[in-house]
Amino acid sequence: MRQILQHLKTGQMEIAEVPCPQVGAGQVLIQTRASLISAGTERMLVEFSQANLIQKARQQPDKVKQVLDKMKTDGLMPTLEAVFRKLDEPMPLGYCNAGVVLEVGSGVTDLQPGDRVISNGNHAEVVCVPRNLVAKIPDGVTDEQAAFTVLSSIALQGIRLVQPTLGERVMVFGMGLIGIITTQLLRASGCDVLGVDFNSQRLAMAEKFGAKTVDLSKGADPIAAANGWTGEQGVDAVIITAAAKTDEIMHQAAESCRKRGRIVLVGVVGLNLRRDDFFKKEITFQVSASYGPGRYDENYEQMGQDYPLGFVRWTEGRNFQAVLGAMASGGLNVDPLITHNYKLDDALSAYDKIQNDPSALGVILEYPQQVEQSTKVQVTAPASKKAGSGIVGVIGAGNFSVSTILPCLKKTDARLKYICGKSNPPAVQHAAKKFEIENALTDYERVLADGEVDTVFIVTGHHTHAKFVTEALAAGKHVFVEKPLCIYPEDMPDIADAVAKCPDRQVMVGFNRRYSPHTMKIKELLVGRGGPLTMNMTVNAGDIPADIWIQDPKRGGGRIIGEGCHFMDLLSYIAESPIRSVSAMMVGDGPAIREDKMSIILGFEDGSVGTVNYFANGAKSYPKETLEVFSDGRVLRLDNFRKTTGYGFKGFKKFKTTRQDKGHAAEIAGFIQRVKEGGEPMIEYCWLENITRASFAAVESARERKTVEL
Repeated sequence: MRQILQHLKTGQMEIAEVPCPQVGAGQVLIQTRASLISAGTERMLVEFSQANLIQKARQQPDKVKQVLDKMKTDGLMPTLEAVFRKLDEPMPLGYCNAGVVLEVGSGVTDLQPGDRVISNGNHAEVVCVPRNLVAKIPDGVTDEQAAFTVLSSIALQGIRLVQPTLGERVMVFGMGLIGIITTQLLRASGCDVLGVDFNSQRLAMAEKFGAKTVDLSKGADPIAAANGWTGEQGVDAVIITAAAKTDEIMHQAAESCRKRGRIVLVGVVGLNLRRDDFFKKEITFQVSASYGPGRYDENYEQMGQDYPLGFVRWTEGRNFQAVLGAMASGGLNVDPLITHNYKLDDALSAYDKIQNDPSALGVILEYPQQVEQSTKVQVTAPASKKAGSGIVGVIGAGNFSVSTILPCLKKTDARLKYICGKSNPPAVQHAAKKFEIENALTDYERVLADGEVDTVFIVTGHHTHAKFVTEALAAGKHVFVEKPLCIYPEDMPDIADAVAKCPDRQVMVGFNRRYSPHTMKIKELLVGRGGPLTMNMTVNAGDIPADIWIQDPKRGGGRIIGEGCHFMDLLSYIAESPIRSVSAMMVGDGPAIREDKMSIILGFEDGSVGTVNYFANGAKSYPKETLEVFSDGRVLRLDNFRKTTGYGFKGFKKFKTTRQDKGHAAEIAGFIQRVKEGGEPMIEYCWLENITRASFAAVESARERKTVEL
């Protein structure tokens, strides 16, 4: 299938051939019939992508600060690589989609194939969208009209926040698509409207919908116009749908309001507010969050948890339904807003139009009736397999896969046959191109069914690891799975059984810190130690909000199980001894999340003791990982996998690497070599199981305030 992509690094756009997405639980697979280019938002994105690096930085000063913080902890080169990698990712364009349901995922019971629907899907021949972001199109509403639903919902949400009453006078700054739709909906609500813009053609259209207008291109003063229109009383409310860097619009809006007037910002303008503008009139100001309640709430949008109608009458999904109802009844007429139609083949001309023609307003893309729905796209010609090398399929094309796993794999002599990602076809296709992988897939079963593939890398969501490990082993593959091995104790027996049935298959968990040159140096310096070790690992993990997937026990397992296992493995490896007891304590009541602020004391079989301080409440500028190892009157200190310092060692004071090295490259090269040559696993399964159970024990110990024996 084809999809429109924007490359942030170069500014180039393309109509790319990508694999068709696969429907998941709670999702809807839709074949697109029409989509609307949001002239304001998408023009802004295109112009941003075409800016140079300095201009991009000036437009996003908050991101610049994040880069500087990362540079302090990770170093210059890793930071620059991360920035350029982010800019290199293709960005799907579009969020106003109308089409026909092809398939529904489990849990979706109110839609079926053949239903006409709208969604916030991209400009693509096929899109996969969560159920709560899909609404049925009523009879009598065309696909072109329905494509305006999402933009109309943005307008409607701004109006809902204003809470207009019959007869009120509302000023609307900005007569773009959203501004004109706002005007129509306000008029349908019984309000008088004063529209403000520089574009005379758009103001003329607003007048046809019953608005009075202020033409800024002719030098009109919006404040004077508002006062004259209201008999010097001021408008009841202002809705700002404009885009401008200046904060002058906010000043004009406040000056135009009556006492206790309301201002709602739907667009993007400068927000250096003047206190006196609001203080003397007691004006209220609010920013509208896109389509309505539920927007940016992962539980609502991705997990399908709707808000009860009795408590939240108008969610984003119900706003979709409301504007579709208004279209069906004639209360909202979007036909006059359509200025241009383009076939998908000519989409790049459509974007040229919105950038260079001020008359372009509603630009519709039309899609073919028949679409190739293959889940596989061949990106490069099949490579000739190098002697003894593995043939690899990678399941997962997310950030860690692209930033870490794939660059390391490309350096090996393995043949990369597949990269698979279910939900983001452009990312999969981009990864395949960048790392010269033969095929981009959205159906992982193709990887497992291919008898030529002997090795599978699993770099997916934590909750899927157990499933993919057991299925890959059952298919006869060597398995490399990113940590954690699994997130539920009840998954352990199935994994152990699958491993036992495949004694000739390599099974590896991505405990990469074992393979850092710093860890190797520490191990070397501790050879011949006389007694147990005491170790202290401090992880300045950084704050992650509660609604991010890794904090969800059902998807990420929480940060101790999902990431803390790394550090338990590192200490176990240095001690050369399995963990036998775990005692953990988390912070007391107060923080929204307690389990990512935890001290974990590990007791090892050989008598060594280690502490993992996993803290998410530190400063970003402080080193992320530090380790201290005490042994026989000596101390080793590891700073962020860039420097190891020795105290009390004869002939050793310091070991440094030019950049942070956490061992990923050595780990993956070693695994591919082991697949090639055979032999014992890099980490015996009993050790993988021990570390996994220790992570479960840490959470249990902290919750129940007891020591857990393993």
